[in-house]
Amino acid sequence: MNWLYASSWQKVLTNEFEKPYYKKLNAFLSQEYQSKNIHPDHNEIFNAFELCSFDQTKVVILGQDPYHGLNQANGLSFSVNENIGKPPTLVNIFKEIERDLGIPMAKSGSLTRWAKQGVLMINAIMTVRDAEPGSHKNRGWEIFTDAVITALSEKKNNVVFLLWGAYAQAKGNNIDLDRHLVLKSAHPSPLSVYRGFEGNGHFSKTNAYLSSKGLQSIAW
Repeated sequence: MNWLYASSWQKVLTNEFEKPYYKKLNAFLSQEYQSKNIHPDHNEIFNAFELCSFDQTKVVILGQDPYHGLNQANGLSFSVNENIGKPPTLVNIFKEIERDLGIPMAKSGSLTRWAKQGVLMINAIMTVRDAEPGSHKNRGWEIFTDAVITALSEKKNNVVFLLWGAYAQAKGNNIDLDRHLVLKSAHPSPLSVYRGFEGNGHFSKTNAYLSSKGLQSIAW
């Protein structure tokens, strides 16, 4: 199956698609989608890349794996589909935006509007079985998303990486800090939001950095 269609990313990641791990991952996913209930829908796996081209990317938000509830995951980390209730983690993100920037909580939990402004929202593991969090761990996605982060770090300048929680921070160990801004804090999950996500000011700091580099800020 051809899982990634966005031409700008195809060019950047073309070598990954020929590697043994990716071919093995592709075969695994084909079988999983035929035999089990997998999130997100197979047509939405690469939504983050389709909505935010490589050239357009100026902010990266890295999650761990997709929501595993019915109709929640849509290929963008932390985002849910329209007319789906906001998960607690997403509510905490919106609360920090309101605290940081004074923007009232959005009615919709879909973050497509961010993606279209250059915010790449990817999960380290990009698929999951229904009601089985972490079920596609160690199948190859982690290698692929490491390659995405490396490509952004090496081929672009002035990207803001928002790394929330220990897992995301470990994924960002190879980011070139001389060329990019990395902002770290606790994860927005209800279990850890009070350990440093609340009050981190990441959204205003992101926009201040982008503006300082002559880039359009994000309308969060």
